[in-house]
Amino acid sequence: MPIWNIGSSTVTRIEEQLGMANMSPDRYFRGFERDVLERHLDWLVPHHYAPAHDKVISSVHSWLIRTRHHTILVDSCAGNHKDRPWTPRFHQLNTPYLQRLHDAGVRPEDIDIVFCTHLHADHTGWNTMLRDGRWVPTFPNAKYYFSKAEAAYWNAAANPAMAADPRSAVYVDSVLPVVNAGQAVMIDHTHVFDDDIGIEPSPGHTPGHVSITLGRQGERGIFSGDAIHHALQVYAPHWNHMADEDPVQAAITRRLLLNRCAEEGALLFTGHFGAPHVTAIHSKSDCFHPVFVDGH
Repeated sequence: MPIWNIGSSTVTRIEEQLGMANMSPDRYFRGFERDVLERHLDWLVPHHYAPAHDKVISSVHSWLIRTRHHTILVDSCAGNHKDRPWTPRFHQLNTPYLQRLHDAGVRPEDIDIVFCTHLHADHTGWNTMLRDGRWVPTFPNAKYYFSKAEAAYWNAAANPAMAADPRSAVYVDSVLPVVNAGQAVMIDHTHVFDDDIGIEPSPGHTPGHVSITLGRQGERGIFSGDAIHHALQVYAPHWNHMADEDPVQAAITRRLLLNRCAEEGALLFTGHFGAPHVTAIHSKSDCFHPVFVDGH
């Protein structure tokens, strides 16, 4: 598996799915402009766009971070056996995700920390697994860090607006069992760890969305969750994803993210970019472009 180095820490991508999203780009993006896509076909095909089907290519993966002191998982994909009828790509899966984690040299019990950038189905699923008919934490020794605002938003018991939203099932089967097991840590706004790791708010896609930073300026990685979905948005940060809850704020957050990566020389580790999945961001005249970075 490819590895990226950030200072003394290593980052490995743990794949759950890679392939065509279930929609064309004009549905995937709000504000989509076909001419922008056509100008970039030379690098979009085949890892980011499938022209024969007019579908974007989207990856679903976790980031495994190993520091001197911790083994960390950023976002936990969609999970197996989860009931997600509103999104067929994540409904009742049976993938070898845990075997891929094992292939990277890590067992579930080795994970010390799980960070969830937000609580959508494809970022929380492996938080829990089905055992004897019950959802139990997949990573028995881990502390799971959740944004307090994010958890309150998706918890139908705390937010009556979620009572009729089928997506609230994600909280019930992938967050609440972690809370009940005493493994959840709810955080406000920013949170700083050792190992040069921090959590920062990056709202817009969801109200309590956060990003994870690793390392220091000059040698930093930013794990952006769904603040940006597709590499083409680097050229068009004004395009919003169809699931952005607050499109205006999402576009602001995305531009701030890209600008910070460009200014600090930070590598961008997103939740859904196609291969090779990691980019540096360069800027010129207030425009951005991605420079893909292979692992070794």
